[in-house]
Amino acid sequence: MSHRLVFALLAGLCGASPALADEGMWLPNAFPSAKVETTYGFKPDQAWIDHVRLGAIRLTNGCSASLVSANGLVMTNHHCVRGCLEQLSTPGDDAAASGFTAKTAADERRCPTAEANQLIAMSEVTARVKAAIDGRNGQDQSAALRAIKATIESECAGGDESVRCDVVTLYRGGRYDLYKYRRYQDVRLVFAPEEAAAFFGGDPDNFEFPRYDVDVGFLRIYDHGKPLDSSTDHLTFVSRPVVVGEPTFTIGNPGRTERLFTVAQLDELRRFSLPRLALYLSELRGQLTQFAQRGPEQRRVADGNLFGVENSLKQEKGLLRALNEPAAVDRSRNDETQLRARIGVQAGAGDPWNEIAEAVERHRAISDREFMLVNEIRYASRLLGFAQILIRHAAEASKPETARLPDYSSARFPALRQRLLSPAPISEDLENLQLSFWLTKLREILGTDDPTVKQLLAGLSPEARAASLIHDSKLFDPAYRQHLLDGDAATLDANRDPMIEFARLLDPEARAIQAKADAEYETPIEAASGRIERAAFAVDGSRIAPDATFSLRISYGSVQGWTEPGRTVSATTEFAGLWNRATGADPFRLTSRWLAAKSTIPPTTVLNFVTTNDVTGGNSGSPVVDRAGAVIGLIFDGNIHSLGGDYFYDGALNRSVVVGTPAIRAALDQVYHADRILKELDPRT
Repeated sequence: MSHRLVFALLAGLCGASPALADEGMWLPNAFPSAKVETTYGFKPDQAWIDHVRLGAIRLTNGCSASLVSANGLVMTNHHCVRGCLEQLSTPGDDAAASGFTAKTAADERRCPTAEANQLIAMSEVTARVKAAIDGRNGQDQSAALRAIKATIESECAGGDESVRCDVVTLYRGGRYDLYKYRRYQDVRLVFAPEEAAAFFGGDPDNFEFPRYDVDVGFLRIYDHGKPLDSSTDHLTFVSRPVVVGEPTFTIGNPGRTERLFTVAQLDELRRFSLPRLALYLSELRGQLTQFAQRGPEQRRVADGNLFGVENSLKQEKGLLRALNEPAAVDRSRNDETQLRARIGVQAGAGDPWNEIAEAVERHRAISDREFMLVNEIRYASRLLGFAQILIRHAAEASKPETARLPDYSSARFPALRQRLLSPAPISEDLENLQLSFWLTKLREILGTDDPTVKQLLAGLSPEARAASLIHDSKLFDPAYRQHLLDGDAATLDANRDPMIEFARLLDPEARAIQAKADAEYETPIEAASGRIERAAFAVDGSRIAPDATFSLRISYGSVQGWTEPGRTVSATTEFAGLWNRATGADPFRLTSRWLAAKSTIPPTTVLNFVTTNDVTGGNSGSPVVDRAGAVIGLIFDGNIHSLGGDYFYDGALNRSVVVGTPAIRAALDQVYHADRILKELDPRT
């Protein structure tokens, strides 16, 4: 799924444009129904909005989903359940490659780290948050904001771990909302096709169209050991062909957009941050590719990481290309100048654009350290991630709620605990590869003589240091991790597991860099950006949707292809195109059961389609619904033009890519013979 430029938003402030008509990831409690009626002749009322809100599900692995039956059946993407498939796989049984179908309820298998959230209430808490932070600056403001958020979230959850509460920052601090979720951690796998069908075309077709993918997966939420009763909340699954031009609505959790980024921020991205990340991912992809070529088992354990790295790399390269377009650079500068004039802000004292530029310049001095010691830990080692959770939990648990790191508050820690205690197996060979690579890049980027580098390598090569940490660690055992989590601080302090000791060396520097970045970069930028956004509201009000925050949003659009120099792209693809595209060689290979179904699926059945809905990363798995609120498709990607979507929306070119419900039904019926799921989706079947 794609990432998301300030100039389109600013252009919208200077006058509406047809190309921007469908822009916006809108709050359920501030949805522009009147605007939708003007554009599409349909006005969603509050009952309609509440229904689709309750039918939507957030998966905490970064995806969206929806309830599609009365018994807790959840529909999302194959690539959103891929982690579960990998965790349930064993040598000789690669569920991600071969697929999974639970023939009976007893065959449904629990996903070790899955958590599903259903948004049940929303309320504004702006006044309370602002009373706690107004008049403060820098680290003092950061600490006060963290404290008031933790207090509000803890009060909301009331000690009930089946409830999750998040204070969501909107409009860069112009507004704060409290979102209350039902939290479900018993989530079981019901169905997933094989990867060859879900990701047909592989990396060459990724972020492209036409597409021919059945990127779908089904989960089930269990509540107290029984399938969730979702009889009043679920969305209706309908299998019908879409009509070009018909209105479509996407309900999901877009991850993060930055459509008020200034010229200084965009310049930093194109010159420094994105090239650095693209280079890092390119090298990691090479390492993982070589590892996967060693044999079938190495390929099985590396495939998920390689899939994620390749997807991220293509996103970053596409985004970099979009930001480097001369027209984009010129337009961002022109629109920033126009917005300054429009809201009456002059260069000089009190100029938020200047404050942002100064913060960007300050941040450059520590950005490499933050990149390696904070951001890229995610690619380093699962064992190191476990050790860091244990070290931080021991330190944070003794603090008042208001002083803890956000993820370690009582309201949020259950998600980390579930990840920590997952019984999913861990490959020692893959751990060695990834930790060695991270240590190598750490030495390269920070320098051989850097004190932190010297301390972490302990006089060894990256390969030898990684091997010494991983081979003797007991953190492979979830029972051992449970023992350490349940123990007191003294027990953990006395522990001499090599990975725990390594995390002790790393954590103080990682915390210090994160705190410095928060105080000198994130907090000043949020404050200055908030002033820009609030000033924009003063002149144009609610015409602007807030940036995405991995919280529930509704976007609207229509089924529509696009035209660009040299080609016109139609809005839909059919199964006939799938059969024609299949060559028998990866990534255009179909399995035997798909080839056998060729004669039974009408070739004109719609497979994938595109819409103008404004989506970004995190929308993967979002249901696409019609004006009746019925599910007619499932978001699984964006086209190549959408890769700049964290920063701009171009209604002429940006498209979301959807697998249609007719294709899902045909696959369940003719390919997988999944009668139990079909009957649940439509009891009349």
